[in-house]
Amino acid sequence: MKTDSEDFKINPPETYFSDLLWGKSIQIKTFKNRLSKAKIKNKKFLCAVIQVSTRTKTSKSMQERSKEVFEETFNSILENKKNVNKRGIWENLNNTSFVFSFWDYKNDKKASQLIISLKEKISTTLKADILIGVAKFPYQNFSKEETFDNAIKAIDHAAFFGPDTLIHFDATSLNISGDRLFQLNRYKMALDEYQKGLEIEPDNINLINSLGVCFGVMGKLDKAKLEFDKAMKINPNEVMVIYNIGLLYQIEEDIDKAVIYLRKAHGIDSAVFEVELLLGSLLVKKNHTKQALPHLEKAGEINPESGLSFRMKGEIHLENKLPEKAGLEFNKAIKINPRDAISLSGYARSLELQDKNLNIARSFAQNSIDIDTDNNLFKKRLKIIQKKIETNPVVEEKTKTA
Repeated sequence: MKTDSEDFKINPPETYFSDLLWGKSIQIKTFKNRLSKAKIKNKKFLCAVIQVSTRTKTSKSMQERSKEVFEETFNSILENKKNVNKRGIWENLNNTSFVFSFWDYKNDKKASQLIISLKEKISTTLKADILIGVAKFPYQNFSKEETFDNAIKAIDHAAFFGPDTLIHFDATSLNISGDRLFQLNRYKMALDEYQKGLEIEPDNINLINSLGVCFGVMGKLDKAKLEFDKAMKINPNEVMVIYNIGLLYQIEEDIDKAVIYLRKAHGIDSAVFEVELLLGSLLVKKNHTKQALPHLEKAGEINPESGLSFRMKGEIHLENKLPEKAGLEFNKAIKINPRDAISLSGYARSLELQDKNLNIARSFAQNSIDIDTDNNLFKKRLKIIQKKIETNPVVEEKTKTA
């Protein structure tokens, strides 16, 4: 489990600039080539990736105007009467996005002021919000070309906070980059990002947790535990870490230890969906259904769009011979996921136990088998319903006219 890197509300962008790094963008390759060959004064520079915010509607005329304004602004900053275009370089990435590197500045403070001035000028001229990601060289062990990569990761970081944001590359930028690679199932590359981030901030609990999660997904459970242990030493009450330790024990089939950690996580924060759902699920496995129900109820309240908690409650009610309650829960689960075979079969069973709407029950039972053709329990339930309809048609007729 991962959580947001900041305490206040942030939202991931719809698209990630960093995806361009893993593709074959000609513009990125061109700029990297120019940057590698550039004769940089004082061996230091800033790199900024700039975009007219995707949250701002950009018409074709706005796109054309964006390119004009960026070009005018960049050239006015880079131009020098004695050394024309020797202060930096720039390249357009698309109609509304540009990369800009410059190195003729006295100190980092002056350079940052120039970037802010640039942002304000472009924003005012275009009357639009501007996103900027900034990275500097030298920084850590990053090469000149990697500094451009870092600026791209910084603009992804900025996009989390919405329009009109400027972010300087940091450890959180690498966490976000790693998480994106994790989403793309590029786990080895994600590991590299998390580890680079920890070189910048060794005690960053989000990075340590992310590294542990990545090791876990890769099946390296011992390494995952080591990372979670490090995180626990930094903050023993970090819910996401406690949950992940519980999850590891569940993977290792040590249910008792898993429940201990999940109960601890619940005690710290009872409003985390993943904690409540997994704790409820494990308590069901231990046949503690009465204890499980409150956690599953809570999970459904936290995330009413997840059908799993409703399905599990339906199964508990079936086991406890409460078919009417079971039917209500299965019905909720089916509305969320009409192809939930377990809920379809469970709902059919709940109707059959009530001798209610048997033709409808038969239809749901058949649908469950169409999805999971080899499930013997589903087949058994369908046969029971069919037998009831065949041997007692009066019951079915009554339910139709009731």
